[in-house]
Amino acid sequence: MSSLKYEELTEEIIKNAIEVHKALGPGLLESVYKECLYYKLCKSGFHVEKEKPLPLVFEEVHLDCGFRIDLLIENKIVIELKSVKKIEDIHLAQILTYMKLGKYEVGLILNFNVLSLKEGIKRVVI
Repeated sequence: MSSLKYEELTEEIIKNAIEVHKALGPGLLESVYKECLYYKLCKSGFHVEKEKPLPLVFEEVHLDCGFRIDLLIENKIVIELKSVKKIEDIHLAQILTYMKLGKYEVGLILNFNVLSLKEGIKRVVI
């Protein structure tokens, strides 16, 4: 799957996320969606890292601050899962921080607490 371009990768990730959302519906905990999407993406042939630790380097100091990427797909795309009323600016700041720290160019915020998952998708590119 790593030969796919960013657009194709995000499209496939979103398709899998929509299938998970259709099966489960809104209103569950974020951790439930994470486990199910992780399973679905792995089953689809993606290389997926769950709860990937993300250290912070400040000057020469290496800090393990407990940052964790929900899902990292093909070592390229950061997935931040939410189950909230709506995506807020703080959620965007969170994924941007992860992307900058890990030097990733593309991310997706997926909010599963919506009637249609299409309403809960935010693509982030830096």
